[in-house]
Amino acid sequence: MNKLKEVLYINPLELSGPEQMAIDLFLLDKSFTDKNFNMAIRFYTWDGNWLSIGKNQKELPKTWIELLKNQELKIVRRPSGGKAVLHSSGLTYALIWKYPPRNKKESYLKTTQWLKHGLKKAGVDLFFGNQPVNISNNNCFSTSTLADLVDQDKNKYIGSAQYWRKGHLLQHGEILMKPSKNLWKKVFNSDPPKINNETKEKDKVINFLKESFSKTWPNLRISDYTLDKEDKEVIRRYAMDKFKRITYY
Repeated sequence: MNKLKEVLYINPLELSGPEQMAIDLFLLDKSFTDKNFNMAIRFYTWDGNWLSIGKNQKELPKTWIELLKNQELKIVRRPSGGKAVLHSSGLTYALIWKYPPRNKKESYLKTTQWLKHGLKKAGVDLFFGNQPVNISNNNCFSTSTLADLVDQDKNKYIGSAQYWRKGHLLQHGEILMKPSKNLWKKVFNSDPPKINNETKEKDKVINFLKESFSKTWPNLRISDYTLDKEDKEVIRRYAMDKFKRITYY
């Protein structure tokens, strides 16, 4: 009988934006250095209200700078593309895949299918978005492309972004749960998507998603991974050097 290959799983952590991005990048690096690495998944929350911006978002609106000055918001740049995502009481996921489909469309379909099935168990039917990318809008949740999952009323529940390196994939995204209407309005000058109450219990949603992941990849086995002292030092350096919190006004 073939031994199931392992998927590394790090228990949920609540950390700053630079620390969370550093862990995701650390796992992507591990996909190159660890010959036994296949995939890794994790779920996490953010320490405070954070805005993560895509690696190609250069100009920050003046309203964001004001929110930074007033300490209502903290900002970090992601290694992945896409638009700005407000992380406030939601749940973020990250998936690192050593051998993903090379076709971007196919990779998004595969890497979001388990999210779709997991949220269905949580009581929400979701569908793939079908809008074109809107390069003029700063808000990730204002449009829904193939990378995203929406409900029947086109409310976007999950927005995802990818970072590719030599054929290996880091995909991470935000699962909306209790978006702050007040802060969302200040950041994006619009109301947040309407979110079903069923999705507000994080632990329950994580369990459904882990079950769904195991059904999507039945040849893999989720295995708990604990960051050791050496791992934490690498992550600390990444957080300091690669993902410094944006503080310029």
